[in-house]
Amino acid sequence: MDHPGQAQRLNLLRLRRIGIDTYQEPVIYMRSDCHVCRGEGFEAPSRVEVRHNGRSIIATLNVLTHGLLRADEAGLSEVAWRMLGAREGELVMLSHPPLIDSLHELRAKVYGHTLSDEAIQHIINDVAKGRYSDIELAAFITACAQGMNMQEIVALTRAMVNAGERIDWEQPRIVDKHCIGGLPGNRTTLIVVPIVAAYGLIMPKTSSRAITSPAGTADVMETLTRVELDVPAMKRGVEREGGCIIWGGAMRLSPADDILIRVERPLDIDSEG
Repeated sequence: MDHPGQAQRLNLLRLRRIGIDTYQEPVIYMRSDCHVCRGEGFEAPSRVEVRHNGRSIIATLNVLTHGLLRADEAGLSEVAWRMLGAREGELVMLSHPPLIDSLHELRAKVYGHTLSDEAIQHIINDVAKGRYSDIELAAFITACAQGMNMQEIVALTRAMVNAGERIDWEQPRIVDKHCIGGLPGNRTTLIVVPIVAAYGLIMPKTSSRAITSPAGTADVMETLTRVELDVPAMKRGVEREGGCIIWGGAMRLSPADDILIRVERPLDIDSEG
């Protein structure tokens, strides 16, 4: 596996952790003169499937012309590094990702067609698995902003729930609150959750960071305490206090929503759909 000639035949490169924060977008860095870029015709911003020890991610390629990496090395952004779970110096196999079957359904929405429940679930499954590039995500968000009927909105919500993880609180009644968002100065969550929890109801509240205003509920709460908790820490807090206010993006309860928000925010789109 470590023989240079065999590595070239198998599209293998050695990993380097280069410490670049790309938020939630997995990014891979390769030299333009490496054998994988030349052999596969990769150029920025190609999508690259990265495989290691039975795990795989799809990352966006950034190409280096010199420096930082050797020709037999690949660098990963911090989020890509965590997702792949590899270690410095290990070999990864690189290839073109499989075709995205749901893109024809995305194009149908771009041209104004109404999507079925199955089509929306198909799209969201691919979004949650990281198969869509930011360009394709932006197209989906923009197309949906042009108009979604109530059936599509309900199907989109269900699809996001189905694509995420779930927590069973083993309680007969769990309560939550939501607002439409995008209202500067509206911080009812920070008031409502403690009041409801004080009356004995269970309210495990996850909130978003900023989308269409300078600070989201999670950002405001973070001025007081930590909001990036994993599921075990969240459950311990709720069992002790009856409620919580944390950032939902750290938990993968709705990974598709987190991915869409990352692209939606710079677009500054806040449609009903």
